[in-house]
Amino acid sequence: MCGHGGALSECKGAKVTQNSKLDVGHLKRQHLANFPTCLTAIHGFDENLNGTELLIKRDDLIDFGFGGNKVRGLEFILGDAKQKGADTLITGAGVLSNHVRATAAAAAYAGLGMVAVYWGEEPKKCEGNHLLSRILGAEMHFTGSSDRSSVDRHMEKVAEDLRRAGRHPYCIPRGGACALGVIGHILAVEEVAVQCRAFKTAPERVILAVGSGSTMAGWILGSQILGLDWQIEGYTVSRSVEEVRVQVHRLALEAAKILGLDLPVSNQNIVIHDGVIGEGYGIPSPEGQRAIVAVARRQGIFFDPTYTGKAFAGMMKDAARGRFSDLKSILFLHTGGAPSIFTSGIEIFH
Repeated sequence: MCGHGGALSECKGAKVTQNSKLDVGHLKRQHLANFPTCLTAIHGFDENLNGTELLIKRDDLIDFGFGGNKVRGLEFILGDAKQKGADTLITGAGVLSNHVRATAAAAAYAGLGMVAVYWGEEPKKCEGNHLLSRILGAEMHFTGSSDRSSVDRHMEKVAEDLRRAGRHPYCIPRGGACALGVIGHILAVEEVAVQCRAFKTAPERVILAVGSGSTMAGWILGSQILGLDWQIEGYTVSRSVEEVRVQVHRLALEAAKILGLDLPVSNQNIVIHDGVIGEGYGIPSPEGQRAIVAVARRQGIFFDPTYTGKAFAGMMKDAARGRFSDLKSILFLHTGGAPSIFTSGIEIFH
């Protein structure tokens, strides 16, 4: 465990034990990164938390492809793609997508081709994750439509064109939102549980930003498998609350099926909060930007403007209202996304 002072600061990352309850041995996996990542206790937000311990899981520090927890799911997606003889990965999202950038890194590492499909028009300036994906050798297509679902249609067209040319494409849904993508996040739950036991801390709430839903699905399913009683809550940064709830539920059920599990994952137990999206997905909000500045200046940790900055701002706002006042410990998932800080239109709100 890493930390910035206090009882947790000198602890090291705990390894997941061999007697794991999570049997993924039947799935192909391409190891990309070293785990575990740090679990860090941070301070300086007592004006909101009133003494509640705040832990941050530092998946921004994953040591592959510029980090971010999308790498966890890609280990299983890439393993499956290689097993099926794929020579090209195809995926898509918005032009500043963490998932697309991480997929481009995975494809380059594995010696596969990579096609990135983005909604909208090609921006005049190549920056952030877009720049990194280009550096990693991704071929890029823009749908010309602001409709996000246009990515799905264009991906299938690209795949068909490649098949006709004798290639073997492998399509990955937007954001890596598929059952195999969920599996890596299930393992992250066990990783954190082992760390928490080693450091004698017990978060009662797990907070995260929710976009495509695969991370939250993994945490809900993994917590259920391991019998962990913490409550998981997401702040949607992309879709409506109901749309996110349906997506997370579907992904959790699909991942459970892959693992051969029959678990009663209830749609109504998926807790999603609204109110942090701002003007839209991928558009920085004043509250999110202020959260980024506050955490950076107090802890030297950088959130991103699309996901973690907005979710942390929402959590702090709710904490100030007293919603977490009865809790001893909260865990916040830092899912990565630092390249988005280095993009145009990012205004700092003091």
